[in-house]
Order: sequence, then structure tokens, then C-alpha cells
Amino acid sequence: MKTALFFPAVVLTAALAGCQSSPPPTAAEIEAVAMQARQAGDSQAERRVRGWAGKGLPVAQRELALVYQARPERRADALLLFELAARAGDAEAAFELGQMLRPAAPGQAWAWYRMAAKRQHAKAALMLGLLAANGEGVDKNPSEAARWLAVSSELGNPHAMFLLYNAYREGRGVPQDAGKGQALLEEAAHHDYPPAIQELAMALQADDALRAGHLLKEATEHRHNNWNRF
Repeated sequence: MKTALFFPAVVLTAALAGCQSSPPPTAAEIEAVAMQARQAGDSQAERRVRGWAGKGLPVAQRELALVYQARPERRADALLLFELAARAGDAEAAFELGQMLRPAAPGQAWAWYRMAAKRQHAKAALMLGLLAANGEGVDKNPSEAARWLAVSSELGNPHAMFLLYNAYREGRGVPQDAGKGQALLEEAAHHDYPPAIQELAMALQADDALRAGHLLKEATEHRHNNWNRF
């Protein structure tokens, strides 16, 4: 009788130990489950993400915040989760927190964009360039704007490349330099950024009308495909 009672206890103990030692989910797994929660409204998927977030996993905190972001009544929860993830080192969370704060508090957004940009987040660096260029939340500073646009450009953001091209062309925040500007314009066009393609086409019209026509057609097609997301 004692043996019969002891065996299930051993099995239960082993099962619990297995659960405790199971590896945490990967970032890709968390993001896939969170996408299912967001796009399909899957409540079970949302519960899984919530459970992971409750264990302090920064990616899960960020992904749960993205789920809550679309719900006005959960705005405060989204802000808190983004902040927790950002402070734990998640650059995307810092960027998203900046995006949420920017409309009402661009000065606060600046700090989170800066945190994300220092962690190699291209769009965050772009936003710093835009805020500094427009004097939004910080003093207007063309040199600071150009500095952050350069960071974003180096990280591969074509919108930043195009803005920095204009800065070099006009000498805003950087010494006027047509050569550097042209290189940035061509690189942005190479990344299929519609305004850069159109600008390059206009510049080529006098010397190469055929190529200019192809570029203008390409720019129009990209605009129709919503390429203004950079």
C-alpha cells in the first residue's frame, strides 16, 4: 500500500521539476504568440504572453504592451509595460514608449528615443533628428538634428538619408557638401525610398530622360504600395 502511494508522488515531483527547469521561450516564440493575440484576438495567446510578462521577460512585456496599445482603456498598462521592458534593455520598447508619449509630451519622448537610438534603433535616431530639426520638445538645433540623422542613416534608414541629403545640400547643421548629399540621395533611392527616387529622377531629367522616366514610375509604384513607412 505504501509503495502504491509513493509511486505517484515521485512522478508528480519529477513532473514539477521538469516544469521548473523548462527553458524560457525565445523572443521569436513570444513575438509569434503575441502576433496571434493582436491580429486574431486570440485570448489564449494573450494569456500566454501575459504569463511570460509576469515572469519579467522584457520581450513579453513589450509584446503585451503592443497588445494593450490598441485599447484606450489599457493605455496606462501599455506605458508601464513598455517602460519596464525599456529599462531592461529592450530598444523597441523604448522606441514605442517614445511614440506613445510624443503627441502630448515630446520632451519626455526624447529621453526614450535617445535610449533606443543608443541601442542601435534606426527609427528612434530618425525621430531624434526630426524633433531637434523642428524644435519639438527640445530646442531647435540643426547640428543636433544632423547628428542623429547621420546615426539613423548609418543604421540603414532611407528617410534619414534623404533628410540628411537635404541638410548637406542646404548646409543645415552640417557644412554644405554636394558630394556627400548626392551619395546619400542615391543610397536612399537604392533603398527604394520614393521621395529620394523622385528627387534623383528630377535631377537626371536633363541628362538621361529615359532613366528619369523609369525612376519616376518606380517612385509612383512604391507610393501606392505604402512605402512611406520609414
